[in-house]
Parts: sequence; structure tokens; C-alpha cells
Amino acid sequence: MLVRTMVIALAGATGTIGNATLKRLVQLGHTVLELSRQDLGSPEACERVLRMKAAEVKDPIGAVISCIASRTGEAEDAWAVDYQVNANLLAAAQRSGVEQFVLLSAICVQKPKLAFQYAKLKFEDELKASGLSYSIVRPTAFFKSLSGQLQRVKQGGPFYVFGNGRLTYCKPISDKDLAEFLVDCLNQPERRNQTLVIGGPGPALCPMDQIAMIETILRARVKVRHVPIALLKGVVSGLDLLGCLHSRFAAKADYARIGLYYATESMLAWDETKQSYQENLTPSIGNQQLIDHYRKILLEDPA
Repeated sequence: MLVRTMVIALAGATGTIGNATLKRLVQLGHTVLELSRQDLGSPEACERVLRMKAAEVKDPIGAVISCIASRTGEAEDAWAVDYQVNANLLAAAQRSGVEQFVLLSAICVQKPKLAFQYAKLKFEDELKASGLSYSIVRPTAFFKSLSGQLQRVKQGGPFYVFGNGRLTYCKPISDKDLAEFLVDCLNQPERRNQTLVIGGPGPALCPMDQIAMIETILRARVKVRHVPIALLKGVVSGLDLLGCLHSRFAAKADYARIGLYYATESMLAWDETKQSYQENLTPSIGNQQLIDHYRKILLEDPA
């Protein structure tokens, strides 16, 4: 595929996916203007930064890629970042004559229950109505999000699963494969003005499948601890009650609700007609497999 190089304004380059996207853009010869959260404090401030950076490279900005997202998912942070910061960037892009906007969103907004999901959806709607050419990318679970227990297991500790460990499924995607998909949106007309749900290669996996991978790599049984969903729901309810007394507990309740969501909802395409998640409707892209990522973490020599 012939790649048309251009000047790209990239928001969120310090994050995991943003950094992979930066590397991919540079690899393909694009000129990248990195935007920090401080640059995006208001539409006016963002516009000044965009114009200044464009003047420095002596070329107009061809497109914006936003990989920026709230760090916590807490309601206040979500509305400030997932919505407002992106809205500031969109307004500045419109005023600066940018024609294309690629947004990294999340697959979980298909079935929203949490503040950060509603914040992302509100911005998605504004982007669609902006008049800019857009690509909204909603990826499945990242390798990183499925690797948090590996060090504990490596040291002989248990792997915790909710319920029977088969309540949720996803098609994991690597940073590299997702970054390539985001960047390819710049030069693939069929991805313009589209909302794109994507998964990584291979079949959908549940937590018990992840445990089987770990056992294959370590050639040993993994201790499994099953956490009842009712327990997690009880924690949410308790923190909600305490949140009425102190805001500190309200924030903790937000985190618990996020945990409950990911413990009970799959990261696959949602079929509204069937009211269920569908693996066959979740396109597979890329070629990096979760088991290879696990193998690297579990077998690497810390020395």
C-alpha cells in the first residue's frame, strides 16, 4: 500500500498505545507533532499550539490522532479528559483547517454503564457531527490489561478469576497491531467516517484460557482462586453507602464499578438484535498472539 506521508498531530503519545502509534508514524515517514495534556487545556490554547508547531515544520497539519484517555476512569477525570480534552482538540483542529481525525475509543462503549463510557460516547457523537473526516477505533482488550497477574503467578501466587472464569471473552490485541491499525486509517478511504470495532488475531479467550496458556508456558499447574461476583457487587454497594458520607469512598466506588463491569462484560462486538456479544462480528486484525507476550514476561530473566 502506498503511504501518503503528512504532518500528524498526536495526542497521548506518552501512553502505551500512543507511544506505539508514535513509533509507527515515524517509521512510515510522517512528521509528528506531539501534544501534551497541557497543550489541550482549551480550544484557544490548543489552536495556538497547533499553529505554532505547524509553522515550525513549515507544513499544514494533515490529520489528528487522539490516543488520550483518562488515567483513572473516575467520573470527574473521565469528563475532563475523555470528553473535554478531546473536544478542545477537535475544535482547534476545525479552526486550524485539519481535515482528518482518528480517535482511539474503547469497545466497552457499546454497552455503557460507566461515566468514562458516556464521556467517550458524547465526544464520538461530536466528532461524527464535526464535518471532519473521522475514524473511530474501538479495540478489544490490550495485552497489558491481561498481564497484571503474571508476576504474582510467576512467583508461585494464585491467578484470580471472577465466577467460573468463563464469564467474559475478548480477542486480545497488542500495542503494535493496534498502532498499525490506527495509523493505517490515515490512508485507507474505506475506514473514513466509520466506527470500527476490532479484535486481535485468533479466537476469543476467557480467563481460564489465559490460565491454560500460562500453564503451557511454565509447564506447571497454576493456582486458581475464584472470586464470587456477588462479593464484588457487595463491595460496590458498601462503597456507595460510604460515599454518601465521604467523597473518598465515592471515588473508590467508581473504581469498584469499573472492576465489576470488566468482570461481567465481554470485550467483543455487541449484537443489539441478539442482545449478546458475538465473536464472529469482532474482526481479527494483526498477527501478534497473547501467548507470545505471556511467554516473554514469564520466561524473561530479571537479571
